[in-house]
Amino acid sequence: MRAFLTEVVLPAEPLYEDWRARRRGTPQEWDTPPIVEELKIEARSRGLWNLFLPDVSKLSNLDYAHVAEVSGWSPVIAPEAINCQAPDTGNMETLHLFGTPEQKQQWLTPLLEGQIRSAFAMTEPDVASSDATNVQTSIRRDDDEYVINGRKWWISGTADPRCAVLIVMGKTDPGAAAQHQQSMVLVPRDTPGVAVTRHLPMFGYQDQHGHSEIEFSDVRVPVSNLLGEEGGGFAIAQARLGPGRIHHCMRLIGMAERALEAMVKRARSRVAFGRPLSEQGVIREQIANSRIELEQARLLVLKTAWLIDKHGAKGARTEIAAIKAVAPRVACAVIDRAIQVHGAGGMSEDFPLASFYVWARALRIADGPDEVHLRTVAREELKRHS
Repeated sequence: MRAFLTEVVLPAEPLYEDWRARRRGTPQEWDTPPIVEELKIEARSRGLWNLFLPDVSKLSNLDYAHVAEVSGWSPVIAPEAINCQAPDTGNMETLHLFGTPEQKQQWLTPLLEGQIRSAFAMTEPDVASSDATNVQTSIRRDDDEYVINGRKWWISGTADPRCAVLIVMGKTDPGAAAQHQQSMVLVPRDTPGVAVTRHLPMFGYQDQHGHSEIEFSDVRVPVSNLLGEEGGGFAIAQARLGPGRIHHCMRLIGMAERALEAMVKRARSRVAFGRPLSEQGVIREQIANSRIELEQARLLVLKTAWLIDKHGAKGARTEIAAIKAVAPRVACAVIDRAIQVHGAGGMSEDFPLASFYVWARALRIADGPDEVHLRTVAREELKRHS
C-alpha cells in the first residue's frame, strides 16, 4: 500500500486537482476525473481492493488499520482507488450483514466491483441527528410499497453521477418504543420524488462527490427494499457504525502524518531571523508535541481495532467512542501547526493542508459530534465504578 501511494497515488493528485479545477462551476463539476478509474485498475492489479471487509479481504481490523492509515495520506483519492471510501464502505457492510440475496446481487455486487457509488441518508436539518431516534422522515407502508416523505441533508455522494442507491432511515412506527420506530430502506437514486435541492459546500470546499440536501416527496419503493426487519433501523445503524466507525480515525492518522512531514520539511527549508525555523525553540516544541500526540492516537486506534477483532464492536464501545473524539482533535492540532509553520502558503491550495484541516474539522461533527462520544466514554466509566 505504501508503494502504491508513493509510486502512483501521490503523483496523480495534481492531475486530479487540475481536472476538477477546470470544471468547477460547470455542469461537469461532479464528474469523476479519469485518473480515478486508472488508479482503481492499478490497485486491483496489486491486490489492493475491498480491504476494509474482513470476510472478503481476510484482513483483520488491526491489519486494515495500517493500510487505511497509508490511504489517509491522500484522503480524497487513495481510499476510492482501493474501493475503501466512505460512505460506500458502511453501506457495503450494511448490505453484507442485513441484505437479502436479491439486494446483495442488485447493489452489493456492483459496489464491491466499484461500478457504482451509494449514499446514506440519515441526517436531517430540523432535528439533532446525532440522536438517531430524532429522525422524522416518514416511511409509511401502503400495501406492497413504502411511501417516503422527508428532508435530509449533508448526504455525501449524491452529487456523483455514479451514485445509484441510497440507504434511507426513517420512521415506520412512531408509536413504538423509541429505538424500534426506525427502519432502513433501499431507494434507487432515480426513483420519482427524490430531488436534490442543493449541494452544500464544506467550509467553502465542494468535493467531487458532494454533500447534498434531498427532498423525498411521496417516494415509492417496493416493500422488498426493506433492509432487515421493520423497526430494526436503529440496531442496523449501530451495526453499521461498528468497524466502519474507526475507518475515518485510521485515515486521520495518515493525514496528520503527512502534515507533520510537511511541517518538518518546511521548518528545515525556511529561514527567519537569521536561522532555519527548525532551529527555533517554539517550532521544535510544535514538532515534538505533534509526534507525541500522533503516537498516542495511533496506539488507541490500533487497540480499538484489536478489541473489535477479539470482542466485536460492543466489546470496544468505550474505545470506539474515545478514538472518534481523539483522532480528529489530534489531526486538527497537527494540521493547524503545519499550517502555521507554512505561513500564508498553508492557507492556500499550493499545499494540501487547508483541505486536510477542513476534512479533519468536519469529522468532529460528521462522524458523530465529540460531545456524543465523550458522553459514551463517561457513561461506560461510571458503570465501571458503580
